[in-house]
Amino acid sequence: MRTSYHEELASILDSLVHMAELVEVAIREGSESLLTADLGRAEAVITNDAELDQMHEEMEYKCLSILALQAPVAGELRTIVSAIRVVFELARMGDLAAHVAKIARLRYPAHAVPSEFEPSFREMADIAIQIIDQARVSLQERDAKGAERLAEIDSRMDDLRRDQFTRMLADDSTISIEGAVDVALLGRYFERFADHAVAVGRRVIYIITGEVPEGEDWPNA
Repeated sequence: MRTSYHEELASILDSLVHMAELVEVAIREGSESLLTADLGRAEAVITNDAELDQMHEEMEYKCLSILALQAPVAGELRTIVSAIRVVFELARMGDLAAHVAKIARLRYPAHAVPSEFEPSFREMADIAIQIIDQARVSLQERDAKGAERLAEIDSRMDDLRRDQFTRMLADDSTISIEGAVDVALLGRYFERFADHAVAVGRRVIYIITGEVPEGEDWPNA
C-alpha cells in the first residue's frame, strides 16, 4: 500500500511537468498567433485550453483524495499541498495564453500589436517561453536553485511592461485608443504569466527545502 502511495506522489509531480509542457506550447503558439496574425494557431490555443482546465480539475481531485485517504505528513504533505497550488498556477498560465490568442482572433486579419510595439512583445514572448521552460525543468529535476532563477527572469518582463506604458503616455505617442487598449491588456497578460511562473518556483523551493521563500503568500497556501 505504501509503495502505491509513493508512486501516486511521483505521478502527481510527473503530471505537473507534463502540464507545464502543455503551457509552454500554449504560450509559444499564442504568441505566434498574436505576432503573425495566424487565426489557425489562435483557435488551436483557445480550444486546447479546455485540456488544461480538465487536468486542473483532475489533479486537484487526486491531491485532495490523497490528503483525505493517506493523511500525509512532513515532506509528503508539503508536496501534496504545493501541488494543489502549482496546478492552479499552471492552469492560470494556460488561461493567459488563451487570452493572448483571443485578442489575436479578435483583431484578425489585422495585427493586434501596433508595429512600433512588435519588438517589445516579441521579447515578452521569448521571456514567457523561457520562464515556463525554467519552471518545468525545476519541477522535473527538483531544482531549488533553478526555481530561484525565475524571479530574475521575471524582472525583465516587468521592465518591458513599464517601458510600454512610458511609450504610450509620451507626448509624441501616435498610438490609437484601440491600440493602447490592446497593448495594455496584452502587456498585463504576459506580465501575469511570468508572475505565475515565479509562484510555481516558490512552491518548488518549498517542496525541496521546507523553507518559506521570500514573497510567498501563505494566506493562499
